[in-house]
Amino acid sequence: MRDYSRIAVIGMGYVGIPAAVLLADAGYNVTGIQRRSKRSGWKIDRINEGKCPIGGNEPGLPEMLERVVREGRFSATDDLDVLKGMDIILIDVQTPTDEEHIPRYGSLREVSRQISTRLSPGMVVVIESTVAPGTTENLVRPILEEGSGLKAGLPDGFGLSFSYERVMVGRLLHNIINYPKIVGASDRDTMEIVIDMYERIVKAGVHGTDPLTAEVSKTVENAYRDVQIAFANEVALLCESLGVDVHDVRRFVNGLPNDPSQPHANPVRNMHFPGAGVGGHCLPKDTWLLLYGNTEYGKNELPIHSVLRNSRDLNDWMPLHMVDLLEDALRERKKGIDNSRICVLGYAFIENSDDPRNTPTVPLLEELERRKAEYVIHDPYIKEDEGYRMLQDLDTALTGADGVVLMTKHDVYSSITPERLKRTMRTPVIVDGRNLFDPEGFIREGFSFRGVGKGNLGRLNL
Repeated sequence: MRDYSRIAVIGMGYVGIPAAVLLADAGYNVTGIQRRSKRSGWKIDRINEGKCPIGGNEPGLPEMLERVVREGRFSATDDLDVLKGMDIILIDVQTPTDEEHIPRYGSLREVSRQISTRLSPGMVVVIESTVAPGTTENLVRPILEEGSGLKAGLPDGFGLSFSYERVMVGRLLHNIINYPKIVGASDRDTMEIVIDMYERIVKAGVHGTDPLTAEVSKTVENAYRDVQIAFANEVALLCESLGVDVHDVRRFVNGLPNDPSQPHANPVRNMHFPGAGVGGHCLPKDTWLLLYGNTEYGKNELPIHSVLRNSRDLNDWMPLHMVDLLEDALRERKKGIDNSRICVLGYAFIENSDDPRNTPTVPLLEELERRKAEYVIHDPYIKEDEGYRMLQDLDTALTGADGVVLMTKHDVYSSITPERLKRTMRTPVIVDGRNLFDPEGFIREGFSFRGVGKGNLGRLNL
């Protein structure tokens, strides 16, 4: 009987690397596969040297990677022919959407074709990349069947499963280990093999279902959070208008107790944090993947007034609101935004990370350009991305600035004080998009201060 001990993980990114490392640590022989592209090919050599390509703060990952490489259970290559000797193949490639919110499945299609010509009976393919509902059965399966000449389904054909990731930057290992894993498979043998694999690394339980249910669950999971953030952002805008602090409101709302004695009447609330925008590989696109899946494979159209669409649009608009707040603060200093010098703090989409995917800082920068402002960007973890260059020295970035805009809550920015800014800035203006700074302290020192949802700030009488 096949022992399913050899695993290939295609895509050495934020999902593939921690999955591969944990599986290797559990005793599997794991090979990571990565294209030798100009952008990502360097990861192969770095992994084989026992060094983690993922920067920022990822507890336990660099140490575990170094150990499993040293012990010979994990290596990386660009040689696709190693797939022929594998038992299980995990697909962890990016599945972005374009400007029209249509999935860009170029990488998924290419990898599926590459796998298909190397499949043999009994092998199992697991898609971990987030996809629109219906993609596993309607896109991946036909490619694998056509290229291999086999049918999906064990024992005579190949196994096919969709099992989505729940990782978050800064908690990659933690989330895989401690969050339940959902396995969608179209036949019982495949489900048992994949569940057995994940049970060796997941402590919180592994649950089986069909691929479509798993695909819907993944996209709904992130769409839910996106809607919750949009709700918090709209409340923040109301608080700005009404003259109160959204964080006071949030604290009071979330003060309701968790009372499970009557589940239908449980008063507990969990209002999310508002902020300068939503980024990352998942939240900005998964709502669109969910809607796309319904458009392609569903029976009914959604209403025009869609909560999902409107939430996505509001969250995309928040970086532009940050520029509105900046322009208002500059106006208070009798200075126009055009030709002003703005220091943007943070390019990564999340704090203490080097992950720039779908960062809300980019639309903010584009809006600054449209309004003819000059800017510099500081980020301690990223030097360059998509043509944007980041300064690494904070005081250099702050020097001569007419305004500071906080987009990412990196720990290093906690050291910023009014006194430090007074020594370096030209115009005392600060806009806080992540509720990091104490506004009253800055206002006492003569700053014009703005923040998302902070409608109760004192105004200077200049």
